[in-house]
Amino acid sequence: MTEQLLEQLLAGLYEGIAKEAVLINEPLKNHTYTKMGGLADLFLIPSTYEETAFAVRYAYEHELPLTMLGNGSNLVVRDGGIRGIVLSFEKLTDISVEGHELVAQSGAAIIQASRVAYDHALSGLEFACGIPGTIGGALIMNAGAYGGEVKDCLHSATVLTRKGELLNISHEELELGYRSSCFSKKEYIILEGRFLLTEGDPALIKEMMDDLTHKRETKQPLEYPSCGSVFKRPEGYFAGKLIQDSGLQGARIGGAEVSQKHAGFIVNIKDATATDYISLIQHVQETVQEKFGILLEPEVKIIGEELHS
Repeated sequence: MTEQLLEQLLAGLYEGIAKEAVLINEPLKNHTYTKMGGLADLFLIPSTYEETAFAVRYAYEHELPLTMLGNGSNLVVRDGGIRGIVLSFEKLTDISVEGHELVAQSGAAIIQASRVAYDHALSGLEFACGIPGTIGGALIMNAGAYGGEVKDCLHSATVLTRKGELLNISHEELELGYRSSCFSKKEYIILEGRFLLTEGDPALIKEMMDDLTHKRETKQPLEYPSCGSVFKRPEGYFAGKLIQDSGLQGARIGGAEVSQKHAGFIVNIKDATATDYISLIQHVQETVQEKFGILLEPEVKIIGEELHS
């Protein structure tokens, strides 16, 4: 991006977004769980839905690539970074309760949403108490854990189209399947999700959440940066078990390692690059396919450009 083009784009953006919310050449490793990723040309942090809609319309009208970013918990950003605009939802984190309905903005942590539900004696989000992503990311991939999924309690969602048009999407239109939804297919930009919950016994809700939190803390390598579970569960198998039985636990490329605590995770042991991480993903896929004839499909999303020397 030339300096002249950048100045023109900034002048236009400042008409609808506060200057302090627009960062130039922002290191994306500062915004991802893996602590990896190159630079974003323009990194926008809107504080309101109006600013968000303005940024989306601006990108569409100026034919700029637009990438959405929650907290980067299920994401690998390549070392070459991302061109155009990266739209961050880190300031859109409000959570409220209206009767049996919990409303959470896209950038809110789904773990926090589960805690707010507990505070209001509402049941249905206990499964999410250990999922590290945001509401937006959880909706996109129909996140789930320990027998529960977003689709079990999501009532509707408010979104923007790529042209900046505001829509309300009902449960019937969400197309929620295993780690899939309509949001990616139709390129919707999620502003908030509305969850329909049920009254519950606070003691039982807390007991379940404490149990699930304990399981997560004892079984997952939370001491290192990672993108969470790397691969989808193959039908009839468990990805972690296949990786473990392939003798891959502890395998390393650069600073990336197949976790010795849970083989379904790849962790950033020491200054791993995205290239290290992606190369290890490919090595795991090739090894498991060679040994068991099963191609593991990544659950993690890989975006951005290769780093060119």
